[in-house]
Amino acid sequence: MLSKKPVGCQLCRYWTNNGPSVAYCPLALRALEEREWPYHQEVMRLINGDNCCNPLSMGAIKKMVEEEVPGIYVLSLMIGKSVTEDTESGFFMDVNEQVAFACNKLAQDPKLKAGYNAMGFSQGAQFLRAVAQRCPNPPMKALISVGGQHQGVYGLPRCPGESSHICDWIRKKLNSGAYTDAIQKHLVQAQYWHDPLNDDLYKQHSLFLADINQERVVNETYKKNLMSLEKFVMVKFLQDSIVDPVVSEWFGFFKTGQAEQTETLQESALYKEDRLGLAEMDKAGKLVFLATDGDHLQFNREWFNAKLLPYIR
Repeated sequence: MLSKKPVGCQLCRYWTNNGPSVAYCPLALRALEEREWPYHQEVMRLINGDNCCNPLSMGAIKKMVEEEVPGIYVLSLMIGKSVTEDTESGFFMDVNEQVAFACNKLAQDPKLKAGYNAMGFSQGAQFLRAVAQRCPNPPMKALISVGGQHQGVYGLPRCPGESSHICDWIRKKLNSGAYTDAIQKHLVQAQYWHDPLNDDLYKQHSLFLADINQERVVNETYKKNLMSLEKFVMVKFLQDSIVDPVVSEWFGFFKTGQAEQTETLQESALYKEDRLGLAEMDKAGKLVFLATDGDHLQFNREWFNAKLLPYIR
């Protein structure tokens, strides 16, 4: 006899840029027998400088979700052949290749075929959004972005942890030429670097962010796939000292031509022109904006359980 207790699978990996911390990890929960029970799956992904198996970050999130959702099956997705390669991919692997790798893994997992919820931490959030826009099978039901930078970043004000020396090097490279071919293809952070002072340069040469944000042309498939989400939850950290500007965590950014005044998603051309379907999703109640005190990715278990778990149960 099969138990009617839903189980699931979780893909865990850090796609980020801020050193060891809580980060981007997709989660996938699924029932044992889909003919009798609805899906219950979640896919998670994380931040820079971390990896699939860090017991102080991704491993802790994985354990917490398992404890809160009894019976969940967890699959940790490693980019590369080792934990070291997995960590390095958060800094140096082409993001489009990472997204394609993740899409392939999701499509090959039979436990995910009925659909899944996704939770992304820091840069992992915008990478998972790319999965939603580019890879509709299996279908993503809900996307939870925890500190993601959906309009990119313009600065790396602080990069703590054991990877801080790498971030210092990255900062120099970004300041000297973020949109050169060599840096765009090999430096992850450059691929969501958004320079409001050089808007045309960003739109022309950004290999990842400008594409998924429909800056050059409107890809109707991207729009259709994103609009198929049941919920798109975005979490902003009010004391964030790492993401610049912080409003990017709610899909806002600097007003074009300067780097001081910001605008909300609703004030942006992206929303007014509805190139991604976000305005229509907002009107339908599909967009959820959450805020919490604390620095980047700092939250406690009580908050996580109360605010985020309802979207993945």
